[in-house]
Amino acid sequence: MKQNNLAKLLGIALVVAILATGVFYVLFVTKLSGNTGSGKMVVVAARPIPSGTVLTEKDVQSIPWPVEQSPAGAFEAAPEVAGHTVLQPLAQGEPVLAGRLASTDKSGGGTGVPAGMRAVSVHVSDSNGVLALLAPGQRVDVQVLIARKINNGEPELRTILEGIQVLSVNPQAEPSSQGGSLPAVTLLTNPAEADVLALADSGARVRLALRNPLDNTMRPRTALTFDAVLHGSAASKSQ
Repeated sequence: MKQNNLAKLLGIALVVAILATGVFYVLFVTKLSGNTGSGKMVVVAARPIPSGTVLTEKDVQSIPWPVEQSPAGAFEAAPEVAGHTVLQPLAQGEPVLAGRLASTDKSGGGTGVPAGMRAVSVHVSDSNGVLALLAPGQRVDVQVLIARKINNGEPELRTILEGIQVLSVNPQAEPSSQGGSLPAVTLLTNPAEADVLALADSGARVRLALRNPLDNTMRPRTALTFDAVLHGSAASKSQ
């Protein structure tokens, strides 16, 4: 009698286990189907793509994205990425994101540097107060200060560039080509201005003057010395 009861209990337990497994499977499949049916499409690499590749529609494919939230900077259709250049290698099946691409438009793609422009870092001195106020997108005037070997080493100041856009600010001191460590600021310039900044960074003390964002005025870039300041002050007092 006991053996019969035990067999019945085992049978009931087996049926319950089968039913529970079936219910779990149905719920899992239903949930999975609901995720894959979100309707979102994401462009991914159809093959391994090295950096420097100019994308064509054959290099990528659009696949259903299983969750509601697609990756930031993702594209939905292959034509959206055609003509863009890959900045960093992409693995097969990896989403193609805007931050990994460069384009020929004014946005600058993932680098923040528009076509025809240059990003140049300069080490700045005696500008800690300005650095505390600087943020990407603001504009500055670039001043250089040198000690002339003539005139008993009298310092000379000149504003070399005006209204230059700031890309990034690194307030932490780093080694400079002039010796010592100074904070660095990355500026957006045209190629000719980039050469001017590179020369100033290697041979002079560079200072920054923060501009009002609405101020587009320019002025003659004449050299200024202590002698000129003193004579100018004396002339103004005599008037």
